[in-house]
Amino acid sequence: MKKWLLLAGAILSEVTGSLSLKAAVEQPGWYALCVAGFVTAFVFLSLTLRAGMPLGVAYGVWGAAGVALTALFAALLFGEPLTPLMLGGIVLIVLGVLTIELGSQRAHKNREAH
Repeated sequence: MKKWLLLAGAILSEVTGSLSLKAAVEQPGWYALCVAGFVTAFVFLSLTLRAGMPLGVAYGVWGAAGVALTALFAALLFGEPLTPLMLGGIVLIVLGVLTIELGSQRAHKNREAH
């Protein structure tokens, strides 16, 4: 459970950094939060790996969830478009993340059985 909480911290930090980058285009003061968000994201990601989550799972979930959440929040905060095709892509991202996690769990169980 700890590694998933750390990964959630990495995802939320990266989304914060990305959204702050968009805000900084108009108001440069947001660059400070942008840098802090990305640095914090990498710290959390490294802690996630140290806690034992496989790199493929951690990076895949981090990247995919970051893309999906950034698109959703950009639509809410900045009025960016969120088309049905984009929503379909977000659904595919979620399904892909679940598939990666299930595959990782199965691989871990097979490794323990042998």
